[in-house]
Amino acid sequence: MRRILSVTFVASALFAGALIAAELKSGLQPGDDIPAYNVRDVTGPSEGKTLCYRCKFGDRPVVNIFAREMTPQVVALVKEIDGIVGQNEEKKMAAFVTLLTNDPDKDEAKLKEIAKKEGGLKNVPLTVFDGVAGPDGYKISEKADLTVTMWVGGDVKVSHAFAKGEYKAANGRAIIEATKKILN
Repeated sequence: MRRILSVTFVASALFAGALIAAELKSGLQPGDDIPAYNVRDVTGPSEGKTLCYRCKFGDRPVVNIFAREMTPQVVALVKEIDGIVGQNEEKKMAAFVTLLTNDPDKDEAKLKEIAKKEGGLKNVPLTVFDGVAGPDGYKISEKADLTVTMWVGGDVKVSHAFAKGEYKAANGRAIIEATKKILN
C-alpha cells in the first residue's frame, strides 16, 4: 500500500510539474515596470504618426494586446476590450493593439481593412511595431502568438499568453474578467 501511494504521489507531482512547465509565459509579468516603446498608429487618434502609447497613457489603467496575427478570435477580443474601455471612460481606461510584424507597411493596410470591416474601433487604436520579437524589455516569447498585458500606475497587474492556435473565445472571458484588476 505504501508503495502504491508513493508511486501515485510521484506521478501526481510529475503531472502537476508538467502543467506548470507547459504554461506559456510571454511579456512582462505582474509586478514588472512598464518600459516605453514606439509604435506607428494605424487607426487611432494619432493615425500615421509614431508615438509611445505607454508614455501617452501614463498611470492610467491600460490593456496592451500584442499580436503576431489578427485572427477573427483576436479581432473579437479587441472589439470586447473596445467596449470595456468605452464603459470605463470615467476611470480613464485605455487600450491599444500592437501588431508585431516584419512588414509594417503591408500589415498597416490589413489593420485599416479590419477597422473598416468592424465599423471602426472607437477606443482601441490598432498599431504596428517593426519586428516580430517585440519591444526591447517586454520579453515577448517567440512561441506566443498573442500576449495580453494589463497595467495601472506603471506596474503590470495581469499577463496572459497564447501560442499559435491556443487562443479561444473562452480565454477571452478570462481576459475580460481580468480587466477588473486594473479598474479597482
